[in-house]
Amino acid sequence: MAAGRPAGPAARLTVAYEGTGFVGWARQPGLRSVEGELRRALETVRREPTPLTVAGRTDAGVHAVAQVVSHQGEPANPRAINALLPADMAVTASDSMPAGFDARNDATSRAYRYRLETSQIRPVEGRKSELWWPRTFDRQLLTAYAEQLVGRPDMTAFTPTNGRHVHFKRRVTHSEWHWTGSRGDFMIEADAFLHQMIRILVGTMLDFATAGKSPEEFAQLLSGRPRAEAGRTAPVHGLTLIGVGYGNSVLD
Repeated sequence: MAAGRPAGPAARLTVAYEGTGFVGWARQPGLRSVEGELRRALETVRREPTPLTVAGRTDAGVHAVAQVVSHQGEPANPRAINALLPADMAVTASDSMPAGFDARNDATSRAYRYRLETSQIRPVEGRKSELWWPRTFDRQLLTAYAEQLVGRPDMTAFTPTNGRHVHFKRRVTHSEWHWTGSRGDFMIEADAFLHQMIRILVGTMLDFATAGKSPEEFAQLLSGRPRAEAGRTAPVHGLTLIGVGYGNSVLD
């Protein structure tokens, strides 16, 4: 066990939520958060204070199908927890883990999906979890842009200039678009993400593909170019955390 980590049993929760009604993961006084709702339910079941550690702090409006959360102590029954949770979130698994397990520090990757709907008729189903983009663009360009991201690109252009980050290179292991009819899913896995990085990536890819810009022009942004040279920030509702890796790849 790593030095400084608590001894005793640990537990791992897998959590799904629709992010629309939350201010994000982190608890904020007087506001509805994923952490706040989960901790309230878990502490009621376990009958003791239960601090939580999350693998990736999602922003307001971001969804999750397999967020990972850890806490010290024995795992609680998921059905008991879910009975106390609101309808827009659920614990899908609660497992015992080795002493000292930490959902954040032990994670080696996070994987996200950004969903796009390109039909000419505005969709009703899925409107809370996908971006409607009826403009004409070249899908092959999106594919080519995504391929450029694999490796250790400098993502300075893809995070706000007033952000908290100091280092901007990220190890991206998967980056690709999948299409089913008019629906496109941008799938990306990396060791870590900058604030708004995926949303700015998607917005820039869409802007560039709509304008017909070459893959080489997109690749220039991956050398530490300023934020002003990239495109728009895509809306938050299309983004979903789909998994967390612990020595394994989520998207393999």
